[in-house]
Amino acid sequence: MKVAVLGAGAIGAYVGAALHRAGADVHLIARGPHLAAMRRNGVQVLSPRGDFTAHAHATDNPQEIGPVDYVFLGLKANSYAACGPLIEPLLNDTTAVIAAQNGIPWWYFHHHGGSHDGQRIESVDPGGAVSAVLAPERAIGCVVYAATELEGPGVVRHLEGTRFSIGEPDRSASERCQAFSEAMQAGGLKCPVEKDLRNDIWLKLLGNISFNPISALSRATMRQMCHHGGTRQVIETMMRETLAVAEALGCDIGISIERRLAGAERVGDHRTSTLQDLEAGKPLELDVLLAAVVELADITGVEVPTLRTVHAISDLLAHRTAA
Repeated sequence: MKVAVLGAGAIGAYVGAALHRAGADVHLIARGPHLAAMRRNGVQVLSPRGDFTAHAHATDNPQEIGPVDYVFLGLKANSYAACGPLIEPLLNDTTAVIAAQNGIPWWYFHHHGGSHDGQRIESVDPGGAVSAVLAPERAIGCVVYAATELEGPGVVRHLEGTRFSIGEPDRSASERCQAFSEAMQAGGLKCPVEKDLRNDIWLKLLGNISFNPISALSRATMRQMCHHGGTRQVIETMMRETLAVAEALGCDIGISIERRLAGAERVGDHRTSTLQDLEAGKPLELDVLLAAVVELADITGVEVPTLRTVHAISDLLAHRTAA
C-alpha cells in the first residue's frame, strides 16, 4: 500500500508513522524545520502507549512521490481549495483521499440521499472550489478522535486516543475502506469502518463547534471552560442547537450533552486546535465548524440563535487574525 500524507503535521505525521511501522510505503509531505527534522531523525512519536520512531520518506515535492493508493489529507480545511498543485501529482484514476478534518466536509451531501442529495454547502465549498480539486468520488470520510501536538520539529506528542473512524459517503462497505482500516490497525491504531460516518461527524462536531470558538475567544482550556458556569451554559446551548440541526438531517448522535461535557472535562487543561492556531498566528478553521452548521440550519429551517451569535464574533476574530 502506497500512502502520501499531505500536511504531515501533528495528526498527519502520527498516522504516517503508524502506517510506516505497519509496513506501508509512506511518504510525508511537509516543509520548513519540521520537514528537515523528519528527514534527519524520522518522526519521533512520544506516547503513553510507548515511544517509537519511524523513518518514512519525507519531502516537500509531491513530484518525487508520484501516484499513490491513498492520500491522507492533514491540511486544514481552509487550505483544500488551494492544494491542487500539491495533490495532483499524487493522483491516479483510483486514488482515494482521506481527509482528517473537523467539522462538515465538502462531500457531506455526496450520495446523501433524499431532498438534499448532491447539494453544495457554500461555506465549506465556495463556488465549488474544493470539489474542483478534491472530487467527492475520491473522498473517504475520516473522523479523528486522537489528540496530538507537535512538541518540536519532527516530534509528535500523542496525548490520548487512537481512533480514526472512516466511511464512504454512500454508506457502502468498500474494499478501499477495509484495506486502509486493516493497515491502520496493523500500525496500532483503531480504524473502524462506519456504515454512516455522518453520525460520527456530528458527534465530534458537538464538541468542536462549541469548545473551539469559545476557547479562541476566551483563551481557555477544556477544563476551564467546563468549570466556568456561564461559559458552560453557553456551550450547552450551542450543543442543543447543533443536535437539532443534526436531527433535522436524519442523524442520530446517540450521546447526551451531559456525557459529552463530562468527556471534555476529563481531557483537562488541553488547548483546542483552534486556540493553538490562534496562538501560533495561523488561520482559524471555523467555517467548517460554525459557518457550515449555520448554513445547514438555514437549509433545514432550524433556529440557532446562539450559534449565529458566537459565529459572528468568532468570524470577526478569524478575519482580524488573517489580516
